Amino acid sequence: MKKIITVLVFAFLTIHFVEAQAPSKPTSAQIHDQIKKLQVLGSVLYVAAHPDDENTRMIAYMANERKMNTAYLSLTRGDGGQNLIGPEIRELLGVIRTQELLAARRIDGGQQMFTRANDFGYSKSPKETLEIWNEEEVMADVVWAIRKFKPDVIINRFSHDTNRRTHGHHTTSAILSHRAFDMVGKKSVYPEQLEYVDVWQPQRLFFNTSWWFYGSRENFDKADKDDMISVDVGVYYPTKGKSNTEIAAESRSMHKCQGFGSTGTRGSTVEYLQLLKGKMPNKDPFDGINTTWTRVKGGAPIGKLMAEIDKEFNHYAPWESVPKLLKAYEMIQTIEDEHWKNIKTKEIKETIKACMGMYLEGVASEPSATPGQAIDVTFDMINRSKVNAVLKGIELHPNILDSTMAMPMEYNQTYRLTEKITLPNDIATSNPYWLNKNWELGMYTVENQLMRGLPETPRTFKVTYHVEIEGTPMTFETDVVYKRNDPVKGETYSPFEITPPVFANIDEQVYVFADNEPKEVKVLVKAGRANLEGTVELCHGDTWKVEPAKIDFKMKLKGEEQTFTFKLYPPKEQDENFVSPIVRIGEQAYTKEVVFIEYDHIPKQTVARNSESKVVKIDLVKRGQNVAYIMGAGDAIPQSLEQIGYDVTILEDKEITVENLKNYDAVILGIRAYNTVPRLKYHQEKLLQYVEEGGTMIVQYNTSFRMVVDEVGPYPLELSRDRVSVEEAEVRILKPKHIVLNEPNKITEKDFDGWVQERGLYFPNKWSEEYDAILSSNDPGETPKDGGLLVARYGKGYYIYSGYSWFRELPAGVPGAFRLFTNMISINQRP
Repeated sequence: MKKIITVLVFAFLTIHFVEAQAPSKPTSAQIHDQIKKLQVLGSVLYVAAHPDDENTRMIAYMANERKMNTAYLSLTRGDGGQNLIGPEIRELLGVIRTQELLAARRIDGGQQMFTRANDFGYSKSPKETLEIWNEEEVMADVVWAIRKFKPDVIINRFSHDTNRRTHGHHTTSAILSHRAFDMVGKKSVYPEQLEYVDVWQPQRLFFNTSWWFYGSRENFDKADKDDMISVDVGVYYPTKGKSNTEIAAESRSMHKCQGFGSTGTRGSTVEYLQLLKGKMPNKDPFDGINTTWTRVKGGAPIGKLMAEIDKEFNHYAPWESVPKLLKAYEMIQTIEDEHWKNIKTKEIKETIKACMGMYLEGVASEPSATPGQAIDVTFDMINRSKVNAVLKGIELHPNILDSTMAMPMEYNQTYRLTEKITLPNDIATSNPYWLNKNWELGMYTVENQLMRGLPETPRTFKVTYHVEIEGTPMTFETDVVYKRNDPVKGETYSPFEITPPVFANIDEQVYVFADNEPKEVKVLVKAGRANLEGTVELCHGDTWKVEPAKIDFKMKLKGEEQTFTFKLYPPKEQDENFVSPIVRIGEQAYTKEVVFIEYDHIPKQTVARNSESKVVKIDLVKRGQNVAYIMGAGDAIPQSLEQIGYDVTILEDKEITVENLKNYDAVILGIRAYNTVPRLKYHQEKLLQYVEEGGTMIVQYNTSFRMVVDEVGPYPLELSRDRVSVEEAEVRILKPKHIVLNEPNKITEKDFDGWVQERGLYFPNKWSEEYDAILSSNDPGETPKDGGLLVARYGKGYYIYSGYSWFRELPAGVPGAFRLFTNMISINQRP
């Protein structure tokens, strides 16, 4: 085969999905749905703030019943939430939630878009939200999304009314959408975008309201609905064997890290759309909006032909539709409307391919490679129809391979070709694009306008197949993937990744020094290619000391790992700093670590980020040694406590016995344990008996929703939704002489400096007199929240309930958080 330079064109107007799943294998019923969708030229954009905010019932209805071009614009990637399935938080959680949204859209038929806004955690007002987000830049991204997607109808999930009490991000998403409606059609607004997109004017803006926004169903029943229309989204799809609401439940259940598993429902389900802007429709949100082929010049004959194809479709021989589909394809190429030409060209090509049962795949021999590395790529091609097809060529991008041929694709005959290729030295490495540059709180840094809003990084390693079908030339593009046979799961796909030649991962993200003794810092060096030789060193602050200065290494095999140990000596005084490994190979220096995220419901994710660990010297005294931890929704507090010298045991269900609990100086329940561990209802009595006999029990925050116990403590207390979202909010000491603030560490207001993301959440707002309220805090303009740290003597022991966000502060190495948490553990360990 000859190798020539080819140009990879980035089709930025297409909402791009990277599916490292098994290739789509549509049934004839699904193909027929695709043909019906080819007849609809309408679009709707759903807008909210986070992953899991979207109403999947409405998205599934618009995409499946109405066959509209449907997308969800989530302003953030959900980076500030909690993770119920693993330890990933912040930007890594954002990667998971991005993929969960894409998995949801694969089920409900929608597309996915974002802005650069970063989910910085709970916000109580749009004012605060827009002070942290860059208001001008987020507004630009919303305008960009609308101009790019060109929706006829926009639907907001939340109200733009600032008088409502809800998450500030939620209200802000509606405010920005409401403003953008009147901005997107003006050339004077963000004119720099017009190099790539045209101005656009949606026809209607709705608010997807419900009884929840009125406080009760009774209030909603009484509300004036003259400006609303109702939509029954509970339709049943016989060809799918499911109702729309069942599909929506499957889609919503993809938000697994947030615990949004949903049970499908059947029967009529009414959604309400309140008109905010545009002309009030009669009954249908698209009343008066032309969504047929007649909306584009020269489109009427295409619409007529597509109706014939729909009527004549043979479920037992879908390839019989190919001749007329090819004719429609050629007609689509002649229309002037570039927006709908691009959309319908992509749709009809996929439909033709599906009708023919055509399977095209490019599989790499390895799951990853580095720039300049040689690998094998195997191309599999088959035409499972009687339609005449000839393979005319294969291109491998970028700039790698171009072949010309004239190979007839005979009925149901597999064609396989394997080529050894060498990746270009300048090929881009794989990574979530929004994490490639450092960012500030509130906004990711994405300089390339064409990348903004994309759900994930477009893959650069691609195959283009040139196929002539019944004399009509056509191209099909696929990503190169990695495929293997798993002994349990069978055929398993994962994205093919382009990585740097070497990674350096530090063993811990935070090293906390409670004394002057050195700690071992282990650096795992992983080879991305074979035959590496170089040195690894550990950069550090001036007041810290590292031994040795550097270590030589050699690695023969790709994938080989070696661990190198450095001794890190802290300064005498309390200090916060960072250490970072540098791997030098020749003249090149590498400073990235690799993080693999693997869950069954999303494709494997590979994240390369700056390798560094926070190092903290704390003025700290601790008492006790053995701590038991009962995991809840998932957090990294056990590892944090081990950093300061505690022996932490993660208790399994069978180990929660009265006798076993006596071996521990304190028993700690992880975040949301009473929400996520059903068997705790059988252990609560044992835990309280442990306290009564002299133990210390620390319970971290829970929500009042889906509690597995009636009472979380030995005395009554009521959980609320009270929270303090401003991490710099003043913390007032209510009981300065209480033991928890004085032994073994003296706690002052300074210990609440440097906290991250928030003070705390879901504080109790009522409690019995047996509890001592230790601290008070509140967000600006709000009443004091005194329930963040409650301590009660119970028998010979202590019971502590705390809504402060230890699960964020300890892994972040906040010194004051360690000092106070240590006091909580030590409370019953006085000499």
